[in-house]
Amino acid sequence: MTHGSLFSGIGGFDLAAQWMGWENIFNCEWNPFCQTVLKHHFPNSISYDDITKTDFTIHRGTIDVLSGGFPCQPYSVAGKRLGKEDDRHLWPEMLRAIQEIQPSYVVGENVGGIINWNGGMVFNEVQTNLEAQGYEVQPFVLPACAVNAPHRRDRVWFIAYSKSSRLQRDVQRHGNALQNNKNGETSNIFNTYTFDKWEIKERSIGDIRTNYGISEGLDDLTISEGKIIKEGIKAFGNAIVPQLAYQIFKAIDEIDKKIH
Repeated sequence: MTHGSLFSGIGGFDLAAQWMGWENIFNCEWNPFCQTVLKHHFPNSISYDDITKTDFTIHRGTIDVLSGGFPCQPYSVAGKRLGKEDDRHLWPEMLRAIQEIQPSYVVGENVGGIINWNGGMVFNEVQTNLEAQGYEVQPFVLPACAVNAPHRRDRVWFIAYSKSSRLQRDVQRHGNALQNNKNGETSNIFNTYTFDKWEIKERSIGDIRTNYGISEGLDDLTISEGKIIKEGIKAFGNAIVPQLAYQIFKAIDEIDKKIH
């Protein structure tokens, strides 16, 4: 199976796809810190930055599963809940990417607040938009604690499948099935953070990379430890739980094998 991710963050979906033995074709993330993490852990994937300026038509018919945790801030109860008035309302851009790529499966993720924002407007719109593109859609509310995480973290997952997209993809591939890479080693996106030494000072990133799981590609830079902690916390806060995505991907893989 082939996989592409949008709003990739530090690569939660990509890590889950790697655990599945799938091929990560591309990721798309605008944050420089997250880009560095993605390039370090997924060096063979194509990296895009600004989704609003990216043309994905080159991937049409080549992606089995397209994932994306489109920005949640417009709907989160922790924010101002501006919804469509928020410039981070980027579901329309994810929809455009889906139209251009035409993947067989779409896995979208967002906060629980999307369900009741403005009477469920965006929650229903996501499903209606996907159905208009020929997808069958089923939303689920799944918490992080479902995979034994030590917190609840309810999230809405939109799982969609298009039979027509799958048929077109199979024709383009001349019926040749992709071979999954079963030998890929799994790895954590970051090493465990340690906060016992909160020293805000300038020093080589190589000195603190072990503690914070930063790419060795940044060893020649000087950056404050405070910034690393700040960016790391923000990245983790925005990240999906890869163990949950892995369970969803497993279900998709099992179903796909049965229907094809």
